[in-house]
Parts: sequence; C-alpha cells; structure tokens
Amino acid sequence: MKVLLINGSPREHGCTDRALQEVADTLEANGVGAEILWLGKGAMPDCMACHKCQKGGGCVYGDIVNETLDRIDDFDGMVVGSPVYYGGPNGRLTSFLDRFFYSGGADKCQGMPGASVVSCRRGGASEAFERLNQYFLICNMNVVGSQYWNQVHGFTAEDVEKDEEGLQTMRTLAQNIAYTLKAKEAAAAAGIEEPVYEEKTFTHFIR
Repeated sequence: MKVLLINGSPREHGCTDRALQEVADTLEANGVGAEILWLGKGAMPDCMACHKCQKGGGCVYGDIVNETLDRIDDFDGMVVGSPVYYGGPNGRLTSFLDRFFYSGGADKCQGMPGASVVSCRRGGASEAFERLNQYFLICNMNVVGSQYWNQVHGFTAEDVEKDEEGLQTMRTLAQNIAYTLKAKEAAAAAGIEEPVYEEKTFTHFIR
C-alpha cells in the first residue's frame, strides 16, 4: 500500500511540506508507503475546457498532470497540501487538480481515501481545507478526517515545528488513512465487493 502526497506550495521545503512530511513519516511507521510529489515553481496552466482529454490520452498540455495520471494506479490513497492564499488554496494546486481529475483522475481515484492539508500564518485555513475536499467528495473518494481540521500554523517550517497540535493532527490523520487502507484490504480479503456504480446522469437547471 502506498499514498501519494502532493505539495502545491512554491516552496519545496516550507510549511506545507513540513505538514506532509509528518503525515508521510507516520504512514511509513504504520506500514504504508508514502511519496511526496512537489509541483515545482514552473507555470501551471489552467483547464481551458477544450475537452480533448475526453477523447483519451490525458490532458492536452502533457505536463506533470499526465505524468501523475500515468502513475496514479501505483497508489492507494492521496493527500494534497497547500498554503492558504486569500482564504483558499493556491492557484498552482487547484489548476493541477482541476486538470488531473477532469482528464482521468476522477475515474482512477474512485474508492481511494483522500485528505487535504493546509498551512497558514493565521487565518483562512478552514475555507481552504473545505475547498480542497470538494475534489474528493465529487469523485467517489472517501475523505479521511483527523482529531481537528488538517491545518498547521506558522510563517516558516521552523514555526510549524512549534505547532504541537497541528503536527499531532497530521499524525492522527496518517493513522486514520493507514487504518482505512488496511480495512479496505481486509474487506477485499473477506469477499466484500466495492460498489458498482450506475452510469452517470448529467442534468442542468434549464431542463
């Protein structure tokens, strides 16, 4: 079992990474592999609604989104992390997730446990946290909680070290993810089948 942790911060080893590292270390301690993927500092294009991904082959941009789509079957869970920008997650991460889930990730990640982690100096964490969880909630993923909302506070990674409750929340989250994955494995061994979904029905409010 292995979990992919995606760091959307432009700082590779900043506050967000420190929170994700706490999750990763605790997953490893509970027998679950973990890999942190940093999205880097380069341009991250937005989805331009070209719909070419619906014909197969992933996103038309052919960047880290497609690289992650090609590898996602190697993972059993996902955690995404972001700094808080103006009360929400940063644009780099949301642009990545918009294209990732729309161009194939929604189907590939069905049934996975998912969780989000946010870091902020003072406020806006809860709003950013809820925004990120929407990706999982619309894709038949199982959102994993913790003892508090998944947030750490500080201006630097060294500040986060002093956020004892925040880091404990990360460890508890990781324990819950590990338990969920092991419970899923035990269910499969016991012959409990995963849900089989109906073909999706799409409507809008004009008709």
